[in-house]
Amino acid sequence: MTALLKTDLGDTPLLGRGKVRDLYAVDGALLLVATDRISAFDHVLGSGIPDKGKILTQMSLFWFDLLKDLVPNHVITADVGEFPAGLKRYGDQLEGRSMLVKRAVMFPMECVARGYLAGSGWKEYQASRAVCGIELPPDLEDGSRLPEPIFTPATKSQDGAHDENISFEAAEKLVGAEAAAELRRLTLEIYRKAAAHAELRGLILADTKFEFGKTAQGVILADEVLTPDSSRFWDGKTWKPGGAQPSFDKQFVRDYLEEIQWNKQAPAPGLPEEVVERTRAKYLEAFRRLTGREMGK
Repeated sequence: MTALLKTDLGDTPLLGRGKVRDLYAVDGALLLVATDRISAFDHVLGSGIPDKGKILTQMSLFWFDLLKDLVPNHVITADVGEFPAGLKRYGDQLEGRSMLVKRAVMFPMECVARGYLAGSGWKEYQASRAVCGIELPPDLEDGSRLPEPIFTPATKSQDGAHDENISFEAAEKLVGAEAAAELRRLTLEIYRKAAAHAELRGLILADTKFEFGKTAQGVILADEVLTPDSSRFWDGKTWKPGGAQPSFDKQFVRDYLEEIQWNKQAPAPGLPEEVVERTRAKYLEAFRRLTGREMGK
């Protein structure tokens, strides 16, 4: 198996390459192509995870469909056969890992929902017993379930650096009070529905982040949604507050990079085959458990 690390769609205008996705302009729309690149500690690594882009895309499509009664989304089609004719020749790079999507004016913040305390939320809580200005009970641990899900927005980094948590008041200044209230409502509604679905599958959705945009028709859900790249999924059977929880994401990658004591500066190292295979298996397991089907079926 080989990983697709970079797409080349000839003279199709390339708008940019993110940590995972390549973005093209196509006939008034956008083409999002999820590569197999993987990042950790804010750097894209030298190795990819075969099929990761397909897993992320198919998982996002599953969630977009499940959530469409709550919020419209940006997907026009993910069927390469329905793409403009000039793209057909690139089917080997596009099949299963691309989406033709609507253009939207994106809100300049990450919309984060947390149902459990972890990651940057746990660090902030340790310092202030609050997250993004929301006061929380004094006796929580790393991995604790929160009394109710909370909305903790973050600035959207433009240069690949860390996003920074901000208060709701700061979010209001960023996007306006009306938009901030609507984004908070949508974020928490989506989180609750997704968390309930995950729970039925034996998984905990600890936290997740969404990106929203605005079209002439109103607010839409965009980018990717509820994948292991944007969300923390834990196994409900092994969850135990009091420390970091095993998660369905790139934990094997982070652990390896800590083990080799990488200085977290470019160039980022490649990964040994075992770490690649274990990470790929974790992504596939998350897909299977959440969607109830095998990849490609």
